[in-house]
Amino acid sequence: MIEATKVTKVFGLRPVLKGIDLTVAEGEFLTLFGPNGAGKTTFLRIVSTISRPTTGQVKVAGYWVPQEATAARGALGVVSHSPLLYGDLSAEENLLFYARMYGIDGPKRNDRIAEVLKAVGLTARANDLVRTFSRGMQQRLAIARAILHDPPVLLLDEPYTGLDQDAAAILSEVLRDVATRGRTVLMTTHNIARGLALADRVAILSRGKIAYEANRADLTELSFADTYTEITGMAGVR
Repeated sequence: MIEATKVTKVFGLRPVLKGIDLTVAEGEFLTLFGPNGAGKTTFLRIVSTISRPTTGQVKVAGYWVPQEATAARGALGVVSHSPLLYGDLSAEENLLFYARMYGIDGPKRNDRIAEVLKAVGLTARANDLVRTFSRGMQQRLAIARAILHDPPVLLLDEPYTGLDQDAAAILSEVLRDVATRGRTVLMTTHNIARGLALADRVAILSRGKIAYEANRADLTELSFADTYTEITGMAGVR
């Protein structure tokens, strides 16, 4: 569902991605680990069609990016550390806005909005302004936004940034039980415990290259933490 081949990205004279080869199979959850500045967000921006690679090719849900970017966007849901919500609109109004953008019309629209609000535990706050929400609640609403059109591919860019332990635990529960079920997921993080808990497979991006890949079932948290430190020279967040 996601296939990147020899993807590079250069800003001016500074190479950020240096030939990324990475695939994510249908229904697979891959966590891409790496320290800040490793190029994780840059890579996800390319996969999500926001940015173009300098060289290389990306295919998402059968569509070439960026050549078929418009079609690819319909197959994508994106959650980042910025929730991409309007603070002066209610939760329901935010989802109504995005439903119209996604072309969800008629009676199905209101039913779908109610369904995703319930899924992320925000039914009781549907009519409250988003600016009154905690950071964790905003991230849950961002997940509702991302899955509103039922995309087959979900991209999660550091979704735990700024969350306390309780909010992060709730977010993990929502991701595990609602958002990622049956979807192909690519998540970036430097939080080893959170990233391993959800993953089927893991990879480490370091200095612009994929330096390591493994199946989650073959790892322990401790062994992977040691590997991460050895490759990146930095300790992952546990």
